[in-house]
Amino acid sequence: MNYSGNQSIFMQIADRICDRILNGRYLPDSRIPSVRELSMEMEVNPNTVMRSFERMQQHGIIYNKRGIGYFISPEAREKIRDLRHFHLMDEVLPSVFKEMTLLGVGPDELTKAFHTYLSTHKNESL
Repeated sequence: MNYSGNQSIFMQIADRICDRILNGRYLPDSRIPSVRELSMEMEVNPNTVMRSFERMQQHGIIYNKRGIGYFISPEAREKIRDLRHFHLMDEVLPSVFKEMTLLGVGPDELTKAFHTYLSTHKNESL
């Protein structure tokens, strides 16, 4: 997995797992790979994956069955969408809107770019 410098690695791993939940790769009440399995797949220290699991557990996205492993909570998709929606509306878009204002980019241009993005990325999987 390629990691960017913008966000901590454990957060990027949590995001990747959340992407897999949203796209249906991990289903509600299904077991996810172990800390050890994911650390090997993502080429990181198991402690880093464990931090990702702890964060997702705090948000109610996964739950632990002691001695068995971690499972996707039944309401995981809704919780992820709520968290990401909040992040988009309160953190990402204000920066985008500021940059648009500075560059003189209007809503029509943004709408056109969004539609172009949708048409060119519609078959991508996460």
